[in-house]
Amino acid sequence: MLLVHVLTYKPAGSSIIFLSQVQPRWIRVLVFCFKYPAADILLWRNKRCTGMALGAGTALWVFFELLEYHLITLVCHLMILSLGALFLWSNASVFIHKSPMQIPHVSVPQECVLEVASVLRVETNRVVTALREIGTGRDIKKFLSVVAGLWVISVVGSWFSFLTLFYLFFVSLFTLPLLYEKNEDQVDALAEKAMIEIKKQYAVLDAKVLSQIPIAGFKKD
Repeated sequence: MLLVHVLTYKPAGSSIIFLSQVQPRWIRVLVFCFKYPAADILLWRNKRCTGMALGAGTALWVFFELLEYHLITLVCHLMILSLGALFLWSNASVFIHKSPMQIPHVSVPQECVLEVASVLRVETNRVVTALREIGTGRDIKKFLSVVAGLWVISVVGSWFSFLTLFYLFFVSLFTLPLLYEKNEDQVDALAEKAMIEIKKQYAVLDAKVLSQIPIAGFKKD
């Protein structure tokens, strides 16, 4: 039983197959906007691209977290250097008899923007609907699961800054799928045992505590 599959790679045909709760529409957005199989990068099949992505993320984390560089300051400095270099080269090319640099025209495709906006709208509505169902109190199991998850996130968030936490999540994208792919059978077995134990403990909690709570419209699994 596959419990922790996030993505896998399909050599023939489409390169990306998202499983679990990831919607197929995200695949179209990823392929259309980036034109490159993300699985190759996250699973280290293209080590050059993986190294570049991981190195860029690490450099940004060092800049902003360790060196305490500000985002707006960094963006402005990069734009100053880029515009200055282009300006000097465009004017110096006349004196050194070189052809001026051809700056390519870059534009964001309308279809990509509309697709991303549509996906964000659908996912936002789904989250809002789920929160509404949890807030109505009809499913106490889901309510407790969400509260426990938020509490764990709040505890972990108190240990790190938001940027460091985001960087750890970024690094996990390049490590956890690879580790799972190499140890798939062992991870699935452990995850299945953990789910069985969690269900046992929840059954005990339900019998001794939750079933005694008078809640209108209470739903049991």
